[in-house]
Amino acid sequence: MDILKELNPQQKEAVLHTDGPLLVLAGAGSGKTRVITYRIAYLLHQGILPENILGVTFTNKAADEMKKRVETINNSFSRQRLWISTFHSACVRILRAHLKNPNFTIYDADDQNSLIKECLKELNVSLQPKAVLTTISRAKENLITAGEYTPTNFFEQRIKPLYELYQSKLDENNGLDFDDILMKTILLWQEYPQILELYQNRFKYLLVDEYQDTNYVQYLFTRMLAQRHSNICCVGDDDQSIYSFRGADIRNILDFEKDYKNVKIIRLEENYRSTDVILSMANRVISHNIGRKGKTLWTRKTGGLPVITYVGADEHQEASFVARKVLEISGKGGGGTTLNNFAVLYRVNAQSRVLEEAFRRANLPYSIIGGVSFYGRKEIKDILAYLKVMANPQDAVSLKRIINVPTRGIGKTTIQKIENSAREKGISLYSALQEIQTTEILPPKATAAIKKFVELMDNFINLKTTKGVLELTNEVLDKTGYRQELKELAENDRLDNIKEFLISIEEFETSNEDKSLEAFLVNISLYTNIDNWDDTSHKVNLMTLHSAKGLEFSYVFLAGLEEGILPHINARDEVEKEEERRLCYVGMTRAKEQLFLSYAIKRRLYSGSFGQPSRFLLECKGRI
Repeated sequence: MDILKELNPQQKEAVLHTDGPLLVLAGAGSGKTRVITYRIAYLLHQGILPENILGVTFTNKAADEMKKRVETINNSFSRQRLWISTFHSACVRILRAHLKNPNFTIYDADDQNSLIKECLKELNVSLQPKAVLTTISRAKENLITAGEYTPTNFFEQRIKPLYELYQSKLDENNGLDFDDILMKTILLWQEYPQILELYQNRFKYLLVDEYQDTNYVQYLFTRMLAQRHSNICCVGDDDQSIYSFRGADIRNILDFEKDYKNVKIIRLEENYRSTDVILSMANRVISHNIGRKGKTLWTRKTGGLPVITYVGADEHQEASFVARKVLEISGKGGGGTTLNNFAVLYRVNAQSRVLEEAFRRANLPYSIIGGVSFYGRKEIKDILAYLKVMANPQDAVSLKRIINVPTRGIGKTTIQKIENSAREKGISLYSALQEIQTTEILPPKATAAIKKFVELMDNFINLKTTKGVLELTNEVLDKTGYRQELKELAENDRLDNIKEFLISIEEFETSNEDKSLEAFLVNISLYTNIDNWDDTSHKVNLMTLHSAKGLEFSYVFLAGLEEGILPHINARDEVEKEEERRLCYVGMTRAKEQLFLSYAIKRRLYSGSFGQPSRFLLECKGRI
């Protein structure tokens, strides 16, 4: 194949090693996506059927990029037959094919929060919803169901009934949270080995991207699939493992050789992104970590602009320096580089406030990556809730969101009475709404309002079988009066968001073979903020270090390099400090042309005071 000429020796070796387990240790900017896509194209060229290949990664953005690259190389394959998707998307396809009730709703973070608040109220427990959901998530990531959850301390004793009630409500609503998607796939395979065998026989070649970010359930997913043929290629970088707070386990990549026999290991060390000035500094930092397989990035881009270290008197002076430098380099009015080539990275979200103030004073447009996502906006979530109830009338969380939106005279007391009735009869909330008109538990006015709402929703549900998603959405906007209400209130920004949402539906229907409402909702529910990031906007990018992974920019500012911030004050032992060092390394290796490192002698954050230079600065520079 001519495309093999485009690969360096190590990349070519990884592409050609098609049979048996392969671990590709791909350093930052070393062309790992190229290796994965060329490897898929090479397998297809060798006569491997598209349906025998599965490629999994973590974001829709990465999966879409892989699909496009494979299409560029080999445009004759069928997207439907070749699976390149996120872990969650692959598991959703499997669950929809095998669960008894496949029209489940996927609950996002807001939905989960609403549900756990109901549980806390019902059980009269006073705990932070986020803490409860995090604990439940950790249990599910380790394949521990509500029935198997065994408390080891007082806090977990309080969690157990909450976990049980939360899961019970999910089941009643035919809903899955993100952790369920993965866990229920593994449980399905364990309960029905013949289903696992079906996929083992289908996916003879498995490619896993960002393997260092896998948690225990994702590890099991890949391990179980690869048991029959062992043709598994895992690509990752132990030096970029930064998501332990999400359950990622660096041991999965460090212990790869223990799981598979006759493993081939290939290191991709040539970096195509950064200058050698940037790489030498990043290499010095990461070399202090003990828990790593070891590699040293190098580049043909010799020389380059120096790494600048700036010391501010306080965080305001630091932020002013960043804004001033962006203005200087971008050459506002002088035809310099565009603003989307700049990124300001920080360890914690709270650091952005002062930076934003400096950018506003400098009249510099900026974008916060990782803030409220487009699909998290109220008006979008409202319309999505209507669509979710059409797809799954058992979804009580979505139903309660829209039952009085726009206002139709159905108050909280009325809803509570209907919920109580549903609980007593052991039926869904929607079924209880359908029955209300034949009972006398509500005043005539409330009963009439509910009857009208049920007629509206029944009509929408019937339309689902004959109309596409775009038509359904316009029906909702018009028949509910939602669009008209926004016009009357002159909510132009929200109307613009609705228009953008309609455009996204058009794009979905144009580019997907499965144009069903269920497929659209799955597509939306699994998108992340980074998936929606616009890299063409003429704005400076502000984001946390965690959000920056996988991205690259010409100019990168790494702000707040102080002890207690990076490394974070909560990183107490050496294992946690090594992850903080990897986080610093990730930030440094985002830069293509120039890197700026800064800290403040005095900084007020979280009512505390910081200011001691980060150990990572000392490690990469030797002095300050």
